[in-house]
Amino acid sequence: MEAASVRPRDPTGGDGAREPQAAQVGGGWKVADPGPLGLAAFATTTFVLSMFNADLVSKNGEPVVLGLALAYGGIAQLLAGMWEFRTGNTFGAVAFSSFGAFWISFWAYVAFFADSIPKADQGHAVGLYLIAWGIFTTYMFVASLRTTVAISVVFALLAVTFFLLGIGDSGAHTNITKAGGWVGLATAVAAWYASFAAVTNSTFGRTVLPVKPLK
Repeated sequence: MEAASVRPRDPTGGDGAREPQAAQVGGGWKVADPGPLGLAAFATTTFVLSMFNADLVSKNGEPVVLGLALAYGGIAQLLAGMWEFRTGNTFGAVAFSSFGAFWISFWAYVAFFADSIPKADQGHAVGLYLIAWGIFTTYMFVASLRTTVAISVVFALLAVTFFLLGIGDSGAHTNITKAGGWVGLATAVAAWYASFAAVTNSTFGRTVLPVKPLK
């Protein structure tokens, strides 16, 4: 794939039959596919937070998410997005950069700004924040329909997760928040699979784990 391309290249590495892990850039050197890193960073952070949202572990441990959100879900994923710009992958660049920024903003909100919002209004504020991300994820899902089934499943599940969590926080509906946590876990598993498939297929040089390209 040439660097000048702006078509929605599959961030999972396509069908694995060609060499999707590297993009030719100016100067004759190649850039490794940043997609598996971005997907893994997103999946891991989503999994840990969703365990708390689904009420599967004690809420007392929830601050552990903050460091992960900043370093892996945030910075690592943002870097993956920046490299996607370099490879010419518009879809991957927008997705990874945006969700990297999402995790950094989540960390910043909890660490610095949450206490400045009256407790009675915190749920509405967080609900608005999450629903806005649900809207973004929904139109990215539409764009993902030209990538792969694996990526489309991630975005479909993620959109549902955001809307459930947003509604749950807005109305203090504990059961809806728990449902969002469970869908978030499914989202994390789907993203892990897409990352696993991309890095495995590129390393083996053939399709080991299918991702089903959407033409």
